[in-house]
Amino acid sequence: MDADTTVTLTDPMDYKVEELLKEVHFARAPAITKLVDDTVSAVRKSISKIPDAFPVTADLAPGFVRDIGADKVEFKFNKPKTFKIGGSYSINCVVKPAVNVDLFVGLPKECFHEKDYLNHRYHAKRCLYLCVIKKHLKSSPSFDKVEWSAMQNEARKPVLVVYPAVKSVEAPGFFVRIIPTAASLFNIAKLNLKRNNVRAFNQDGIPRATPKYNSSILEDMFLEDNAEYVEKTISRWKELGEALILLKVWARQRSSIYVHDCLNGYLISILLSYLVSLDKINNSMKALQILRVVLDFIATSKLWNRGLYFPPKGQIGVSKEEKLQYKEAFPVVICDPSAQVNLAFRMTSVGFCELQDEAASTLQCMDKCGDGGFEETFLTKIDFPAKYDYCVRLNLRGHTEVHALGFCLDDECWRLYEQKVHSLLNQGLVDRAKSIRVTWRNSPSEWNIENGLAVLDREPLLVGISVSSLEKLFRIVDIGPNAENKEEALRFRKFWGEKAELRRFKDGTIAESTVWESEQWTRHLILKGIIEYVLLRHLSLSKENVVQIVDQLDFSLLHGAKDLVSFSASLLEAFEVLSKRLHLIEDIPLKISSVQPLDSAFRFTSVFPPEPHPLANERHTVSRLHKLTPSCIQPLEVMIQLEGSGNWPMDHVAIEKTKSAFLIKIGESLQNRWGMTCSATEDDADIFMSGYAFRLKILHERGLSLVKSENGNKAKRVYSTDKILFIRGQHASMINGLQGRYPVFGPVVRVAKRWAASHLFSACLVEEAVELLVAYLFLKPLPFNVPCSRVTGFLRLSSVLLLKIVFC
Repeated sequence: MDADTTVTLTDPMDYKVEELLKEVHFARAPAITKLVDDTVSAVRKSISKIPDAFPVTADLAPGFVRDIGADKVEFKFNKPKTFKIGGSYSINCVVKPAVNVDLFVGLPKECFHEKDYLNHRYHAKRCLYLCVIKKHLKSSPSFDKVEWSAMQNEARKPVLVVYPAVKSVEAPGFFVRIIPTAASLFNIAKLNLKRNNVRAFNQDGIPRATPKYNSSILEDMFLEDNAEYVEKTISRWKELGEALILLKVWARQRSSIYVHDCLNGYLISILLSYLVSLDKINNSMKALQILRVVLDFIATSKLWNRGLYFPPKGQIGVSKEEKLQYKEAFPVVICDPSAQVNLAFRMTSVGFCELQDEAASTLQCMDKCGDGGFEETFLTKIDFPAKYDYCVRLNLRGHTEVHALGFCLDDECWRLYEQKVHSLLNQGLVDRAKSIRVTWRNSPSEWNIENGLAVLDREPLLVGISVSSLEKLFRIVDIGPNAENKEEALRFRKFWGEKAELRRFKDGTIAESTVWESEQWTRHLILKGIIEYVLLRHLSLSKENVVQIVDQLDFSLLHGAKDLVSFSASLLEAFEVLSKRLHLIEDIPLKISSVQPLDSAFRFTSVFPPEPHPLANERHTVSRLHKLTPSCIQPLEVMIQLEGSGNWPMDHVAIEKTKSAFLIKIGESLQNRWGMTCSATEDDADIFMSGYAFRLKILHERGLSLVKSENGNKAKRVYSTDKILFIRGQHASMINGLQGRYPVFGPVVRVAKRWAASHLFSACLVEEAVELLVAYLFLKPLPFNVPCSRVTGFLRLSSVLLLKIVFC
């Protein structure tokens, strides 16, 4: 190589990230800029045509005003005081496929009274103001359609979604979100965390603080300022914007965290700006390094314990007393640069734990997976059914109990119902569940807000449950409080009702308990029974409204009304007896040194393992035949090895004949000594006992090395037979060990084999190959945890593992 030659080595991960950014980043091409400018200009033009002093009353949205309980909502319309493009488009960080622009519309102070922060008056007027704008936008030919949406799924804060009439190939589905802002609208002191601004929110007549309600208004008051702060920060250098895009892609792939009570694009940009303000990120870092810093901060930083506060500017800061108030009011605090509002006021403790868990899991992927975990971090979709072991869907349409106390007080009724469901399941499942995630995305795209909030129960509430361990999952008895603790025992009985019973245990303890009777092959349904019982008892739901993703695939493993795996205990018992008898045979030249089962039925991965056949027994135990007795018996292969000896012949034909002689002699010995029925052929011997047929095969290790010294097709045939037998033995040992380590492994394999056979893949995907594919799923589970249910395991196999095979 010449001295002047320069070799540039590119990190494959950097190259992949660069290509990903090209794919997902919505760049500002001239045609796109023109589309945005024209659409925003058309919106402003339409709003400018609205006459000033136009009288606005509750008649524009009577259902909404009624449901949030507002009064004194009449006002005279004034044009917005400001129009400003904000959000991701303003910082050039729009991520496909959600191509949209946020347009901030400044609400004029003339439309509000100084006390409109009370009793949802602000929210009502905010909605009515948008109703007037919507009416005029719909009459304009510049727009295809105008719809309602909600800001971060908060129904009391609707926003308008405007689709232009002109369509663009570069930006399919493009829309503009009109978001009202309320800068300097109210006295900030009136919205502090300790004040009650919803008079109906009280306890025994004593007003309670409304921190979430107050934060909802404060968010609008500082929205423009915070957006401007983010814009100035992200525009400092290119890599910050690229890191923000990568973080959005990462979060969107995880449906359990990219949701109203956890994370969104706005909060990600705020968090990124916060880390820049602390100098934890500098301009020498690449986008991927910045992403790693952010994830590490989310997963491990102790600053979360006291809350995140931007460094004070001059005299502006947060006192210790105010910080204490924030932590008392909210589980997670991310105070904005003005130190006036907690931008994470919607985030719950459960949502934050989920966020930390996902961040830690992603860092693991980056460290342990190939290619720096690129595929696991950015390309793998982690949705509810694939992530959680058990998923539940509650259909609550028309369930008035949800909003019995009102739709909106300090918090919204849907968020309170999420907390209620979580609390009930947490109490009912005890230590069976490692984590419980409850989310209710109830802001449909086609929503007429004018009709009120009652329609927001159309979407189902989703519950995801991760199991702590299979040992706890399959537990039949749950032990409650001791009988001597009367208060706890009474609370236990009130919760469980007729399921609670007083029991004496082996150690002499007398305690309240619940018992969940179940056969061994239906133990995975215990959790389903507990969930169903708890929800039906405490939420007044019908059984049809509780849909659980647990046993939908069980039918494929049933033979008649029963799963044949229930006979596995008798099969293993019969094999143990056979193995002992084989070792006791003494009238053969070489004793049997090892007996190893090869059939998948022995390792619980056979789709339909054999049930005992009445004819496959010892001669003196033949039972009476049933009319529908099958005429065929499925043989189960067993590999045996003999003691080593130097007297074995070297010729391949002689070796095969010697094996046959040994098998015949073994069959005769078993028949003479224990009365077992045997049928020998030139290649193997079938032994009938305890209802099963065991097919014996001999592995001769010399056959493995014979090919080294001999040539010819016959020698190769001997080699391949013994080699395949040897490999099958190793495979059986490995899979059996895996089944012992992960009891749910077998059911996942059985469902996968059934699927392969049903789709005519058996010829190209043999059962050992399916077992290895599922084994990879358990041994290399990232970015998930090891599956603890058959449905979850199968979904990951089909959606993740097979996808990897296609790309490879």
